[in-house]
Amino acid sequence: MSLLGIVVLIYSFIAAGAFGIEEAIASSGPGVTIAMLLLFPFVWSIPLGEMVAELGSLYPTEGGIYSWAREAFGEFWGWQVGLWSALTTWLCQAEYCALVAGYLGKIMPMSPEVEFGVKIAMVLIFTLINIAGLDFMEKIETVLIGLILVAFAAVTIVGFMNWNYNPIEPFFNPEEGLFHSVGEGIAIIIWMYLGYECMSNMAEEVDDPQLIPKGMRLSQPLICLSYVLPTLAALAAVGRWSEWSTEQGEGAIGYADTLIQYVGNWAGVLFIIVAILANCAIFCSYIAHGSRAFFVMADDDMFPKIMRKVDKRGIPTISILILAAFTIFTCQFDFTTLVMATNPIQLYMYIAMIAIIFKLRKLYPVEARVKNGLTVMAGGTPGLIYCSICVFAISIFAIYVNGLDYFVAGYLVIFGGLFFYMLFKWIYKGRYLEDSVAFPLNPLTRLGVGDAVDIGMYTLLSGLMSLGGSIFLWFYEIEYGAEYYLEEYEEGFFANWEGMISFCRWLGIVLIIVGIIVYFAGKRLEAPQLAKLRNRRKEDMDKRIEEIHGFIPR
Repeated sequence: MSLLGIVVLIYSFIAAGAFGIEEAIASSGPGVTIAMLLLFPFVWSIPLGEMVAELGSLYPTEGGIYSWAREAFGEFWGWQVGLWSALTTWLCQAEYCALVAGYLGKIMPMSPEVEFGVKIAMVLIFTLINIAGLDFMEKIETVLIGLILVAFAAVTIVGFMNWNYNPIEPFFNPEEGLFHSVGEGIAIIIWMYLGYECMSNMAEEVDDPQLIPKGMRLSQPLICLSYVLPTLAALAAVGRWSEWSTEQGEGAIGYADTLIQYVGNWAGVLFIIVAILANCAIFCSYIAHGSRAFFVMADDDMFPKIMRKVDKRGIPTISILILAAFTIFTCQFDFTTLVMATNPIQLYMYIAMIAIIFKLRKLYPVEARVKNGLTVMAGGTPGLIYCSICVFAISIFAIYVNGLDYFVAGYLVIFGGLFFYMLFKWIYKGRYLEDSVAFPLNPLTRLGVGDAVDIGMYTLLSGLMSLGGSIFLWFYEIEYGAEYYLEEYEEGFFANWEGMISFCRWLGIVLIIVGIIVYFAGKRLEAPQLAKLRNRRKEDMDKRIEEIHGFIPR
């Protein structure tokens, strides 16, 4: 792939236009939305992009963040982060199906059956494109992204030429208040700036993977400008902020209305066609990422072997087809629900990425990397601290303000990864099959040596998140929580706000206690053997780094 092709694919993974921001405008208010779009590149997307660029430059292997976590903290943490990455990608697929159906419904009213048929057709078409290979996909994506940029440039020009409204008034949604307006829209804005790690998942399929960090930096201003300028221009031209939506239905407006109102219906129809193509472009690129997530874990003997099958060209065809089937099932849900459900899982992954950066910097000093031409984060140690604080603070805040129901659901998915890791380790053995000396099994637990310590820490951290959630969400939702969840769910666990708060509180306390016990028990039983194994495992990683770069950064 060329540098241009990589920039295009990164832009496709993260943005492919401003589609989706409509929901944030209606829930948060135009001023808060514009402010977050301007602020988030500096406190969220640039820090994330810099982290991914540094990690991808040091260890450009298939699997991306899964491989980075595995090498930094071992098989257990690598598997957890790989699961989070894979799950978010698989669930994200359905979000773009929902957006395509919503935009198509603006020009062609559809019954629920027809809408579902459109989603299935979309899945089938772009599944076939992915099976054709990355080189073919690069050409398709370049054409589609070109059309998207032209379409949003038209909205920007027409909108600014017909400035009739204050685009940031009201600053926040008066029904929600300022604090809750930020909380309502932050999930959408974060989602608009997600996906930086995706390109690294295919690093071994790119002839020169060092182009990926360069593409990461080149794509940043393009993404920011393609969000802020058309949103500001469209709000200034058409106003009616509370009616903005991605959904079909009478009265729902968006970017296309700028062209419809001031150019003509034909221009609006063309824009909506481009909107459909844009979300198809993202959908297409996410199939490439998602199909390789479980593929790499299976190749490491920690997932069903069928997921690692490839055709003669090395393309994981079976994994792509399974992803297609999964998407057909999940695409029945609406856009906002899918975003709220996937965000928490991905945010846990980004918190883990901060720890990975610090650990790998300790193992491989940045001075040696720079001397040998590898990419590192800008700003030295202060830059690392700034980026880490920004990503950590925003991730924690967004995990909680999604709402208590989404926090509990996402939290249970995250904690469920612990049980699936143990199950797959027992069945498939993992890295023990690769090197039984460096990665032996504990005969008592039949897990890897060191897994007990990691499981204890994972359980402890899970408990702290749950207890913290019970405290924050009690204060955040105290005024409306009980009434809202009862009205939303009517009956069952999620209808009981106080019950969910109590569940999070006591679960957190229990997990903290259990985590401490398991951690120190693991330390006592496995610490001496694990200390000897660490040197052997570090030597193995040094060899892989040397095979990739021809040197070891020391």
